[in-house]
Amino acid sequence: MHLPEMATRPRILLIDSYDSFTYNLASLCKRAVPGCYIHIIKNDALSKDVLLPLLRHFDAIVIGPGPGTPDNPGDVGILKDIWHAPETSLVPVFGVCLGLQSLAVEHGARIKRLNVVKHGQISHVIHDGTGLFHEVGEVRAVRYHSLHIELSGQDALQPLAWADDHEENGKVLMALKHRHKPFWAVQYHPESVCTAGGGEDVLKNFWRLALQWSADRTRTTLPWNDSVEDAVGPCWPSVRPDVISTEDLTTATVETRKLHLPRVDISRVCEALGVEDDSQDFVLLDSAAAPGRFSIIGCLTLTSSRLTYSVGDSFVRLRRGKDITFVELGSLDIWAWLTAFMRRRKACGGTPDVPFWGGLVGYLSYELGVHSLTPLPPRSRSRPPDVNLVFVERSIVVDSSEGAVYVQTILPDDEQWLHGMTARLNNLTPQPRHHDPLPAGTDSSHAAAPVSVVTLPDQSEYVSKIESAKELLFSGDSYELCVTAPTRIRAPKSRTAIARGTSSSWELYKTLRSCNPAPHSAYLRLHPSTLLSSSPERFLSYSRAPESLCQLRPIKGTVRKAPGITRAVAEEMLAGSKKEVAENLMIVDLIRHDLHSVVGEDVDVRQFCRVEEYETVWQLVSVIEGRPAPAVKNKTHSDLGWEVLRASLPPGSMTGAPKKRSVEILRELEGAERGIYSGVLGYADVGGGGDWAVVIRSCFKHDEQPDEDDSLGGSSNSPRPAGTTVQDTPHDDPPRPQSSSDAPVVPFDEWTLGAGGAITALSDPQAEWEEMVTKVESVLRAFNDAGSQ
Repeated sequence: MHLPEMATRPRILLIDSYDSFTYNLASLCKRAVPGCYIHIIKNDALSKDVLLPLLRHFDAIVIGPGPGTPDNPGDVGILKDIWHAPETSLVPVFGVCLGLQSLAVEHGARIKRLNVVKHGQISHVIHDGTGLFHEVGEVRAVRYHSLHIELSGQDALQPLAWADDHEENGKVLMALKHRHKPFWAVQYHPESVCTAGGGEDVLKNFWRLALQWSADRTRTTLPWNDSVEDAVGPCWPSVRPDVISTEDLTTATVETRKLHLPRVDISRVCEALGVEDDSQDFVLLDSAAAPGRFSIIGCLTLTSSRLTYSVGDSFVRLRRGKDITFVELGSLDIWAWLTAFMRRRKACGGTPDVPFWGGLVGYLSYELGVHSLTPLPPRSRSRPPDVNLVFVERSIVVDSSEGAVYVQTILPDDEQWLHGMTARLNNLTPQPRHHDPLPAGTDSSHAAAPVSVVTLPDQSEYVSKIESAKELLFSGDSYELCVTAPTRIRAPKSRTAIARGTSSSWELYKTLRSCNPAPHSAYLRLHPSTLLSSSPERFLSYSRAPESLCQLRPIKGTVRKAPGITRAVAEEMLAGSKKEVAENLMIVDLIRHDLHSVVGEDVDVRQFCRVEEYETVWQLVSVIEGRPAPAVKNKTHSDLGWEVLRASLPPGSMTGAPKKRSVEILRELEGAERGIYSGVLGYADVGGGGDWAVVIRSCFKHDEQPDEDDSLGGSSNSPRPAGTTVQDTPHDDPPRPQSSSDAPVVPFDEWTLGAGGAITALSDPQAEWEEMVTKVESVLRAFNDAGSQ
């Protein structure tokens, strides 16, 4: 059948119902309809009166998936008006998931719950090979739905395909069309990375059918104009105006000295640089276990620039020594401001293989990412900052693979420091095997060692939250929810550190590094906050131009090493588990969406659900990579790191999908902010690269406590993990140790340790509780071991 050629490149309107797979669908459309322009709007962005007249400027509409139910006006927005558009505004439409359900409900069908939810599950789709499935062979499609359509007497709707769930759900409608209007839809997700046979080929068939319908009716698409673009926005991918690079800036030069020190002790280097002085800021990004390679030590000075920002502020607080400046954001948001800050501090000339030459190091909170998705409720002014970074101009990078140490500076005329630091490192003595004797008068051999007071979340409350989360999965509000809770630890300061007047948190970090080494370990002391990390999970890395490769490595599925847990056993427990693979798949599809939203079409899943071996665990890891489209690259000069962070935070592995609805649900379920936990830590390099890890298996404290109303929730009366002391009292008023005239009171620190797990329809609440406690124990061991020192 000959189809008419289009005089101009086709335009497609993609309507997004606040889903986390929308940009995957946009990419699929680009492949199915080569050369097309795609404009993306939210389903509540325009009123019926504004949108319907604009439809004549488009050749087709794609209605994407989304959370909720088609009979809730708040979930579907403008969709119902699309299905009832007058003849003059009719446009061929392809619906996905919620799109199919909305089409069916608007024409009299019933929406019902599945007996067995299908989230991240793959099903064989039965079809007759005609129309939408013309010359489409076997279809194995990914499904993300808990609701389904039941047709009964709807003459206007024709079923096209089914999935046979047998005793679980029976035959479930997978595709339909309208008999008289140019509407087609599928229930499954053609855009998922694991859909085979029912994706691009089905979209091509839709486009063929759409062109034929338009040709039969001699429909012509109206010319594009600025007023239409003002209403619907530019085509995807586009670059936010605030981050377009228009400046031709000079760059600093990186000066480097390379040393061969194969047995360098990173802890000893840090101590030589003053990490034991608790009054000073200090940053260490520590690749303490494979596959980590480079460790970064910031050599801070009294005038190193400290940047802090809290969501809702109109300024960034910039401190250099005792000088504090409040820099107004003006028309920029924090992400555009950080992009501009780093753009003005570009450097070149460093060793190409070294990922960090200098730049910003620190953490970004979970709430910073949430704020990009949905407004935050009122917050206390006394809470710790959401952005806490220091600009590192002098650094030491240790390459554990090559046994090399790089001493670097981006300061001009800094030869004296380079010479002095290389001499210090060459002459550094090994770390003593044992601690030196305590100073005279500090003998505590007869005193009982104080213990940490650990307050776990209340078990019944946590299990209840999981059950509530599962109900929201069944109702269609989310596919997956990562439910978390804080554990509070009132830990005695190290007696050794007290006696020497050194940092107790550093002693605790060394213990954590020893008992739970991780590729993304870190010690970040950026007053008022201190973060100790043993995170196994890289969130996002991005390389310097011209490569500009973005990579995310989500982990969903962990098995701790133990006798008998061989690779084969771990493969069966992880890659062989329907639940674990479904969790990983949902996050992979979510991350693809996040990357596509910034870089454009070029996103690839380089590794899917592979079991990787780490020092203490086996983990199910996927790898997603993306490269910016040429137009995006040219407009930003490849400065995309902060934009990808903005689009990707908070980490999908810590929220669930769809992300916006999930974080709103989690805020209600958890009842408090997460703070640093579930955020990211890492660096942005002056050369244009960056590397950030998810803040998990970590603990943090704040020297300036937030208001009681803003403290993370949690209560006691929970089973105690092995080797800990748990008090049956509320966490915000823990018991104080008794003192006597011959037993001085030992000072304590208040630490917070977050943990949780991804909840799916297959989750067992009790097993999820036990998994959460296991994650807590991996960090608690450090407090037990440190308490004896």
